[in-house]
Amino acid sequence: MVFFFRKDKNVPTSLLAERAEILSLFESCDANHDGKLSKEEVKAGFERLKSRFPGFRTQRAFKVADKNGDGFISKAELQELVDYVLDCYEGKIAGKLKK
Repeated sequence: MVFFFRKDKNVPTSLLAERAEILSLFESCDANHDGKLSKEEVKAGFERLKSRFPGFRTQRAFKVADKNGDGFISKAELQELVDYVLDCYEGKIAGKLKK
């Protein structure tokens, strides 16, 4: 599922909030602050989302989001990662992030 957000379209506020939460979560997983996410950093994000299989989710996320195949998710590829997470959890992000 790919979303193209424009101000003139009717996008549910809850979906925008979930996208922002996911984006913030993975940006905070950038442990070395190099502006790109390694497999370990993405796996940490899935662990924070309480994924039952964070290693599997990480592998799938890289197949979907790592368009240039360099082994990292760059800022330009981050939206693809967010779309993948939204597809996996379909509206359940808020519940996954609550402690």
